[in-house]
Amino acid sequence: MPETPPPFDPDAYAAAAAPLLGLEIDPAWIAPVTANLRVLAAAAELVAGFPLPDAVEAASRFEA
Repeated sequence: MPETPPPFDPDAYAAAAAPLLGLEIDPAWIAPVTANLRVLAAAAELVAGFPLPDAVEAASRFEA
């Protein structure tokens, strides 16, 4: 059985990712940044949790 990852912690993620990306986040912007990360995580959870049958294939790529 696969391990369940720990719950997403947007505060810890922002604190860890900002220096790795060379970003300095003004303390006044931490709350809005983490609020946005919460919204994005919820959207990602909806997409990742959508069940797809094994027979589904990736969509074709069309170019003009």
